[in-house]
Amino acid sequence: MNFRLPMMKKIMNRLYILCVVMMMSCAKSFAQSVIIKGRVMDNKRSPIELAQVRIEGKPIGTTCNLNGRYRFTCESADTLVVVFSMLGYETRKRVLNNPQDSVTLNVMLSPIGLELGELQVNEIRRQTNSMADVNIKDFKHMGNASGGGIEQIIATQAGVSTHNELSSQYNVRGGSFDENSVYINGIEVYRPLLIRSGQQEGLSIINPDMVEKVGFSAGGFEAKYGEKMSSVLDIDYKKVKGFEGSASASFLGTSAYVGYGNERFSMTHALRYKTTKNLLGSLDTSGEYDPRDFDYQTYWSWSPAKSWTFDVMGVISMNDYNFTPSDRTTKFGTSEDVKEFKVYFDGKEQDKFNTYFGSFSTKHRFNNNNDLTFNFSGFKTSESETYDISGEYWLSQEGEEDGSLAIGKYLEHARNRLNASMVNVGLTGRSRFGAHDMRYGALMKIEHVTESMNEWEMRDSAGYTLPRNADYLSLIYNLSSNNEEKSNHYEFYVQDTYRKKYDEGEVVLNYGARLTHWSWNSETLFSPRATVAFIPEKNDNIVFRLSTGVYYQTPFYKEMRDTTTVNGTTSAFLNKEIKSQKSVHFVLGGEYKFRIGARPFKFTAEAYYKALTDLIPYNINNVRVVYYGGNISSGYATGLDLKIYGEFVPGTDSWISCGIMKTSEKINGTWVPRPTDQRFNMSMFFSDYFPNTDKWKVTVKGHYAGGLPFGPPHTGREKQVFRMPSYRRVDLGISYRLLNNENKTIKTGFAKTFRNIWLGIDAFNILDINNVNSYYWVTDITNTQYAVPNYLTGRQINARFLFEF
Repeated sequence: MNFRLPMMKKIMNRLYILCVVMMMSCAKSFAQSVIIKGRVMDNKRSPIELAQVRIEGKPIGTTCNLNGRYRFTCESADTLVVVFSMLGYETRKRVLNNPQDSVTLNVMLSPIGLELGELQVNEIRRQTNSMADVNIKDFKHMGNASGGGIEQIIATQAGVSTHNELSSQYNVRGGSFDENSVYINGIEVYRPLLIRSGQQEGLSIINPDMVEKVGFSAGGFEAKYGEKMSSVLDIDYKKVKGFEGSASASFLGTSAYVGYGNERFSMTHALRYKTTKNLLGSLDTSGEYDPRDFDYQTYWSWSPAKSWTFDVMGVISMNDYNFTPSDRTTKFGTSEDVKEFKVYFDGKEQDKFNTYFGSFSTKHRFNNNNDLTFNFSGFKTSESETYDISGEYWLSQEGEEDGSLAIGKYLEHARNRLNASMVNVGLTGRSRFGAHDMRYGALMKIEHVTESMNEWEMRDSAGYTLPRNADYLSLIYNLSSNNEEKSNHYEFYVQDTYRKKYDEGEVVLNYGARLTHWSWNSETLFSPRATVAFIPEKNDNIVFRLSTGVYYQTPFYKEMRDTTTVNGTTSAFLNKEIKSQKSVHFVLGGEYKFRIGARPFKFTAEAYYKALTDLIPYNINNVRVVYYGGNISSGYATGLDLKIYGEFVPGTDSWISCGIMKTSEKINGTWVPRPTDQRFNMSMFFSDYFPNTDKWKVTVKGHYAGGLPFGPPHTGREKQVFRMPSYRRVDLGISYRLLNNENKTIKTGFAKTFRNIWLGIDAFNILDINNVNSYYWVTDITNTQYAVPNYLTGRQINARFLFEF
């Protein structure tokens, strides 16, 4: 009996332990589960895509979809802490006490930033497609010579180059000016067609005072963007809330901006006046420069209900260029072989470029995932170019008694008129479902261009006209053109962005296609495009991207003009057999985000190759692009672009871009460099402030680009075997804040009207480098040709005031 009792106690203890374990297991099996769901939004009630939602202290959570919505299941507990986070936003937590069944949590996250005076530096956005965000917050603290504000910032981006500070045009990865498309509020905009020099160009259609957001792609862009081969500049204008305004004045012109809005209504108005009279006075050619450029822009937006939005935009631009030259003296050559070119002028030039643009759009939101937008826009330009200028020139060797190399006279004449109108009607839509974000659209464009051109040039060297002909008086150049073009374009596109998370990381895929038809030559084209990005799970500061696609550029009026020459007279006609140029892009890139201390940085790199076929060769003189008028060449462009962006100085954004590039084409069996073959390019935009004060700001913008090919005028590209000198330029801007009322601390007096008052000083081309824009060719009686450089502007000081309300 005594033996059995201990054995019974052991058996009972083991049975008790087994029962406890079984009860705990059952309790765990039947534990209450809770569904947590909801939506994550920003402070404007827009969904935050891919925000993270998790349970604190547990490996349980999920990621928001493209609508900011989330849903997951977890076990209930006495207390659950739900954490909401997203890069660039404040992290929020919500505490749930013994939650049951289903809980809906709609959370709003506010952007975070480091504030220093009026400066705020947010997290650098991750780029998973080909469109990069462009920082424009410091552009207002730097004057510019071109009147293009935004374009001067674009010219410092990776893959972009400029060789003329008087022009807002830029080249992208070996493409011409005409290969860059510009969109404002989703509608493609245009520029004048007859412009041949930066002096004539006037104001850019983009008003920087009205801009809220800038996106730029140097290649491999999405299917929603149209028929250009090189780049896309995508601009969004402001929709303001409350009242804001600004006014500025400088030696280069004035501007004024005002905006007012609320939750449902917004309107902005802007005026600009530009004159580069003082800047042009630094050119070698002296005379009376009288450029006058004016524009007015307005943008209205009205949302009578959450499901409807109506937008209207209007632009009126009037650019006049009047020039009466008097004389010119240019010295060129080497220190041991200095030549001097003197010209005395007679005559004048009068040019007018008047453009008008208007658009209307209405957007209907069926729900949070589906919307449809109707767009209508019209563009009209009326352009005239008139000049009669004669010059008597002397080309001499400096330091020699009788150093005359060439003496002669020339006469240039032009009576050019062009009228063009473009009407666009389109329907675009967006649908989001699951991990997909789909966009689609249909567009019709109607073009009508009429042109009347008559321009010629006569050369007389030592009493003999050139080219020499014993039977009749010859002109070195003579062009006559009377043409009209009418055509319709029909475009359709569809694209989708798909996101998927795997154990190895996140994949973002954008794929789509365009289908176009052109009535001029009954050409129908299909253009597939795709971009894939991969973000490793182990390090989400790294992004790898690969883009490819087929890009067609339908010829516009200038590309269609072909010529024939009979007895020295060249006539232009429109080529009915011309085809669209084709470019196949391959872009492999990546980015790496890192911090030095508390300062964010991002390094990006992209290697690219563009296979070019059915090219229309062209020559460039200043900013005028003259095409051959036929698809007679093929070629390529390849290179590597690098950029580092971040806070080199705490609280300010700066960047350095550099690249190497080669582009060539095969014309009549011979490989020749394309006119934009610059080989290397380096740009920088640097911003700084004085220590311990927010009153002083400094901006520096610099360019260093390889020289472009050039050759004698009115000749084939095969003779462009020379290289211009490299383009080197540094512009400096210094701003001093006279009044700071950002926090509305000034309650009385006249000063309470203002938010800020700034005084600025700019030093354009502070190193006073003689950059060459083009060449004037002088021919003597022995038919020897001399290339006389046309230099760009020298060092110039500009003063400016900026008033912000």
